[in-house]
Amino acid sequence: MVSYSISEINNILKGELIGNTNQKIEGPEEIKKANNQQITFIGSTKYSKLWIDSKACAALVCPKSTIEPGDNKAFIRVNNVDLAMGRILELFSPTTPVFDTDIHPTAVVHESAKIGNGCKIGANCYVGKDVELGKDVILYPNVCVFDETIIGEGTVVWSGTVIRERCVIGSHCIFHINVSIGADGFGYRPSDDGRGLVKIPQIGNVIIGHHVEIGANSCVDRAKFSSTIIGDGCKIDNLVQIAHNSVMGRSCIMAGHSGLAGSVTLGDGVIIGGSASIKDHTTIHSGATVAAGSGVMSDVEAGKTVLGYPAQDARAMLKEWAVIRKLVKNQ
Repeated sequence: MVSYSISEINNILKGELIGNTNQKIEGPEEIKKANNQQITFIGSTKYSKLWIDSKACAALVCPKSTIEPGDNKAFIRVNNVDLAMGRILELFSPTTPVFDTDIHPTAVVHESAKIGNGCKIGANCYVGKDVELGKDVILYPNVCVFDETIIGEGTVVWSGTVIRERCVIGSHCIFHINVSIGADGFGYRPSDDGRGLVKIPQIGNVIIGHHVEIGANSCVDRAKFSSTIIGDGCKIDNLVQIAHNSVMGRSCIMAGHSGLAGSVTLGDGVIIGGSASIKDHTTIHSGATVAAGSGVMSDVEAGKTVLGYPAQDARAMLKEWAVIRKLVKNQ
């Protein structure tokens, strides 16, 4: 089992060590559950009161913290507790599943596929015609990559994911289990006789940039024509829907159960809260935030925060809710 002294951890974090402990630290844990061989974190002064009853031998604390660690306990004061805890989680991260062979004998790899050095392809994977995998790509068991798809180096694709034909995936991406990339966009029109629906062919593809992470059971649909695009550094939660011809800029965040309808455009650094929905052909400009559960029906200005259904300026919406509560209370 991996363990570290408090001084070794502080050398990595380059924080300010307060107090000391001779306990070897064997992992991180939340403050209420930690034992005397674990380190925890106090990200805000409002959680300081929990330290009194905590069994943890050490904690990361924010710059405003004024409490003392106590006997045989230690604090490491850091500027950003969340990022520092991320470093600690990396230290104690368990190893990923091991591949006994680079390409499992049950995997089906088309003879025309180009497989880069260091690639790992798990059991029951399918790699189609003219697929290109950059070096060190990992396909865990039961992944399908269809014809003419390109995947950049260092990308990791977890089990159950399907990447349809002609998609382009950047380097160092992570797709979690059961992600769908490049399924048909949702395109139908009423038939001439009004008695049914006509499926509109979706002949485009999906282009995903570098360092993109997509959570389990999320879907990115192919474009009707041209491409659905996800920019570099975007982070997408579980159960997210991104419809055909949508375009996301760099470093956007989409929380769980949120969705973009067709042809939505997001600028750089847009944040979409959980269960928020964005109407088709809407533009949300760079730096804007859509609060959880909101419904965006029109364009959102750069840097603005919107809230509600339909979404509007967050401050105006909060004032409106306050007035409504007051009216109800006075009835």
